[in-house]
Amino acid sequence: MDPNPNRNRLKLDFIPFLAPGHLIPLCGLATLLASRGHHVRVITTPSNAQLLAKSNPSLHLHTVDFPAREAGLAHGVEIMSKVDDFNKAANFYRAAMLLRGPIARILEQQPPDCIVADFMYPWMDDVANNLNIPRLAFNGFSLFTVAAMESVKANPALLPSDAAPFVIPDFPHHITMCAPPPKIATGFMDQLLGIELKSHGLIVNSFAELDGEEYLEHYQKRTGHKAWHVGPACLAPRSGEERAEKSVVSENECLSWLDSKPPQSVVYICFGSMCRFPDKQLYEMACGLEQAGHAFIWVVPEKKGEECDKEEEKEMWLPKGFEERNKEKGLIIRGWAPQLLILGHAAVAAFLTHCGWNSTLEAVTAGVPMITWPVQGDQFYNEKLVSEVRGIGVEVGATEWRVVGYGEREKLIGRDCIERAVRRLMDGGEEALNIRRRAKEFGEKAKEALQEGGSSHDSLSALIAHLLRLRDSKINSLHSF
Repeated sequence: MDPNPNRNRLKLDFIPFLAPGHLIPLCGLATLLASRGHHVRVITTPSNAQLLAKSNPSLHLHTVDFPAREAGLAHGVEIMSKVDDFNKAANFYRAAMLLRGPIARILEQQPPDCIVADFMYPWMDDVANNLNIPRLAFNGFSLFTVAAMESVKANPALLPSDAAPFVIPDFPHHITMCAPPPKIATGFMDQLLGIELKSHGLIVNSFAELDGEEYLEHYQKRTGHKAWHVGPACLAPRSGEERAEKSVVSENECLSWLDSKPPQSVVYICFGSMCRFPDKQLYEMACGLEQAGHAFIWVVPEKKGEECDKEEEKEMWLPKGFEERNKEKGLIIRGWAPQLLILGHAAVAAFLTHCGWNSTLEAVTAGVPMITWPVQGDQFYNEKLVSEVRGIGVEVGATEWRVVGYGEREKLIGRDCIERAVRRLMDGGEEALNIRRRAKEFGEKAKEALQEGGSSHDSLSALIAHLLRLRDSKINSLHSF
């Protein structure tokens, strides 16, 4: 018998940032490590722990109270999708910074072999170093996007001074961006990426075939930083969906509606939990969908729910009679939607998306081509990976790169642009067929990546071996004194 049965078993603490686009994928990656027999603990807040207990039962959960009131937020706010303006978002981030003390005390009392922490907690670098615990960073982006951000950060003189298009400097592909990202956003992001590079490495929610080996090599050569592709996290085993919002449509009702539609006939429209378009943009979206003439499922914010809409208020974001005219062809879902189930249904032929990395990966794994409409952050880079590099989507033509996903816009995407993008994928033709073929191929590659012998499976094995060496080296150095 092995005198030390835990010799090859790691103790890992995962510390996700409290936004759906960060929390869900990092806990999915934690589940992948737990499935290899390692002890995985997630440090989060009480309401988020309740959700994780249902969807990720293999994880051990430790809770800390979220200091919402201390940062000027309403009591009970524990996830960023519950804030809807820039000031509240800033307050939420300030509250997240106040988690340093409670989390540091937990780590000190029960130190793990390694901390896997979201890069949105820049203080984690000091905490890990003070406790002499190795740290892996997670940012929720594709490595393509991280590499693009690093290239932009390293070549500020090559960027235009105004909102003009530019080519990403020193990059494997010739990629033209619509405009430089907002300066207020890049200043904040550059600081986080700089601290991220001090970690032992980057854990990436993607797979090598999608990001491309050329970008892994480019990133590691340029930064000297190690990265491990271990996703897609959305394929990790779990027992249910992480619901951050309410919905008036049940999973069964949604799937029954899809069952009534022919294969490859439905457009799915969803912009994630952090994007809220103004009424006039929703109105144009509705008109474009109606003009395109294809069946659709459209997810809108919960505040657009029928129970709180007067008819005159509804007509500010929906054309008069829209729901009646499209009652057979369209389904509007208020709040949360079972996105993985929808994307996996045979009736769904295209996904109109904001290109958040979670949504992008979920479309890729389902083999569904995308109509891309980025709004903020990493989404404009993700769009280029989807549309230009991998050829699995078409662009709607969004060029307004925002700091946050809500508030009034300077630019409006018109109904004709929306109709044209939908028709490019839905009306057939050689372009659409080629895009569908490539999307299906990447869906198969995503599943193969996590199987034994697949790229992400092997990368996760290499990561585990790396962490075991770090732990053993630390133990040996302690014993040498």
